[in-house]
Amino acid sequence: MIKAIIVDDEQSCIDVLYNMLKENFGDVDVKATCRNVDDGIRAINEYAPELVFLDIEIGDKTGFDLLHQLGDIKFEVIFTTAHVKYALQAIKFSALDYLLKPCTLDDLTAAIGRYKQKQNKSNSANQFEALFHNIKNLQKDSKKIALPTTNGLELVLLQDIVRLESDGNYTTFHTKSKQKIMVSKTIKEYEEMLEEVNFFRVHNSHIINLRYVKNYIKGEGGIAKMEDGSEIDVSRRRKEDFLIALRSL
Repeated sequence: MIKAIIVDDEQSCIDVLYNMLKENFGDVDVKATCRNVDDGIRAINEYAPELVFLDIEIGDKTGFDLLHQLGDIKFEVIFTTAHVKYALQAIKFSALDYLLKPCTLDDLTAAIGRYKQKQNKSNSANQFEALFHNIKNLQKDSKKIALPTTNGLELVLLQDIVRLESDGNYTTFHTKSKQKIMVSKTIKEYEEMLEEVNFFRVHNSHIINLRYVKNYIKGEGGIAKMEDGSEIDVSRRRKEDFLIALRSL
């Protein structure tokens, strides 16, 4: 059995999630439901859960406040939220899981499936390190992204990433120090995550950091020459939006 706790300040949201878990996941045992941070901390200390469904906004506090107060986090977290755009971005960068309210059974099934498939629970410490860093630096360039590699998680500053290169179901991150980090996720999974922080998908096979574009060579689609010496083709259909993005830097 998976010991679980739900922390959310809206009783209706607790009821929906609790009932979905009870009716569809016999191996998830919800030990407690809590409507504020203090009760959540007490329940976590009492029941030592393996999984916590944690709302982001909890009254006048946040789920991040709860995690900070605990210090040593020995459970997995699935965040639940209806909005909070920048906080959600920090969660995505930290490779942590989340559910958007109102969550569907399909979404919940997928999230629990990812929890069960997660082989290296020791990655959690790095993920929370990245999360706390990113929450602190929401409006700054010094955000970190947690990249799942064969050896665990690699934390990389977004400002150090020059480009992403697709290779089927894998993506290689190229950094300004010439490091190459391959992850077993498609480039599509990073496109939406990075588009609001000055990255642009110029081609099916490439996302580039606009800050590292050295110059642009005109052509049918054109070529973006990067500061690391690489020359990246720009697709014809993305050319106009790419040039607009460059001008808006």
